[in-house]
Parts: sequence; structure tokens; C-alpha cells
Amino acid sequence: MIARHVHVTGRVQGVWFRAWTREQAQALGVSGWVRNRPDGSVEALVAGPAEAVEALVAALHEGPPPAKVKNVLVTEAETPPEPGFRIDR
Repeated sequence: MIARHVHVTGRVQGVWFRAWTREQAQALGVSGWVRNRPDGSVEALVAGPAEAVEALVAALHEGPPPAKVKNVLVTEAETPPEPGFRIDR
């Protein structure tokens, strides 16, 4: 099990990025959360088997079709206390 904090910049708000991220996370069986930041970026905490986490992080470099991802910063993180993946408001 690994956990990663991911910060995504670009055109990532108002393009269904959070809902798309939750769908991808649930399909891969990873836990964590995703939320919008006041600066227009999106951040996520992703935890689970290394292969699944790496697959989601790779997908976040592209995002959903309407998104225009500029930069993705990935750092190590601690595993979230609860299972499942949610959208934080």
C-alpha cells in the first residue's frame, strides 16, 4: 500500500475533473479524496496498491476530455484513515 498527494493545475475546475477522478479511483479500487482549491487547481489524496495508485496518477496527467492539465505535482503521503474515495467540498 502506498499513498500520494497530487496537485493538478491547468483548466481543471468546471470540467467534471473531481467526478471523473472519483470514477477512476473507484474503478481502480483506491481510497482517498479529491477537492477543488481556491486557486483554481485540484488536489487529491490517493492510497492503495502501488500499481493502482500509479495508474490513477498517470490518468490525472490527462484528466477528463474537457480538462487541460498543465502540471501535476506528486508527493508521498500518509494513508487516509477511512476506506473509499470521496469528493471533498
